Amino acid sequence: MTDPASTVDYFFAPNSPWTYLGHTRFVQMARAAGATVRVRPMDLGQVFPQSGGLPLAKRAPQRQAYRLVELARFAQWLDVPLTPQPRFFPVQANPAAQLIVAVDRHDGGDAALQLTGAVLAAVWAQERDIASPDCLAELLADGGLPAERLAQSQGPDVLAAYQAHTQAAIDAQVFGAPSYVVDGEIFWGQDRLDFLQRKLGAK
Repeated sequence: MTDPASTVDYFFAPNSPWTYLGHTRFVQMARAAGATVRVRPMDLGQVFPQSGGLPLAKRAPQRQAYRLVELARFAQWLDVPLTPQPRFFPVQANPAAQLIVAVDRHDGGDAALQLTGAVLAAVWAQERDIASPDCLAELLADGGLPAERLAQSQGPDVLAAYQAHTQAAIDAQVFGAPSYVVDGEIFWGQDRLDFLQRKLGAK
């Protein structure tokens, strides 16, 4: 008798370059393992104060500089197009996060993962403004998703779900994006996907 497939809580911020670098690999990995992915965008502005994290602008200059070096390294290593300092960054993540939640609620997890990938690429490969309703509407249209999801993303049910995802991240001891949680075990960062793959394979 085989073990049941795993469930992965996928905690991320839609403006995170590290989430972008790992997103496609993670989705492929989860599908190959038959894992269920719970799409959980979170508000890092609430997570960081609970976990000792700092927003980018408040980090020490040497940390900010090294981040740019690492982004370039990983992008080259993974052969993923990435602009380390895109035109629209920093960018407010909540509108895109709420849209992903709305799509997840109405169209399912696969559609939400597809939109997440499009949002991440819009920031880091295409230098688009994901805080702009026009940009988000274009991403919906490009993905064949209903235009009304944009208005629905402002609804109280979506706001409550987004807050619940953020609280779930805090409760799970998540402190950064992306974080993949399986059976209470956290895998933080796209550079930990090999460990996650072993975990899913063990199932």
